[in-house]
Amino acid sequence: MLRAMARTRDLDVGEFAQTIGRVVRQMRAAAAQHELSLTESAVLARLGREGPATTAELARAENMRPQSMSAAVATLEERGLVERKPHPSDGRQTNIALTEKGAVVRSSTKDLKRAWLAQATARLADEERQILSRAGDILKRLLEP
Repeated sequence: MLRAMARTRDLDVGEFAQTIGRVVRQMRAAAAQHELSLTESAVLARLGREGPATTAELARAENMRPQSMSAAVATLEERGLVERKPHPSDGRQTNIALTEKGAVVRSSTKDLKRAWLAQATARLADEERQILSRAGDILKRLLEP
């Protein structure tokens, strides 16, 4: 019986993970005109929220290898969305900062994603939207260390 319960719980977790993945893909598709990877979107969002950061700081924040983050930053830099600036206190380091174009793309991407989510949730009953709101709080707690 415990095995059956564990299998059911595992299936629920798997289905939950798949569903979250589908929601994320739908939101990304809504903003696809900017053709940003998940990492690139995360970098723009983080720089927009927290300001300039080193590549190493960005990699740590996104749980990535610095080499992978360097590649994402290079792509964003080629597109004119970020720029390198001298670190204010350590001359050996360089900060990555949003450009004006990067801020516009970040804002537009965020707006498109929010518009899709608002439209999708508008089809739900009030009680279901309240449940989603509570679920969002629970998901935030899952991300806490």
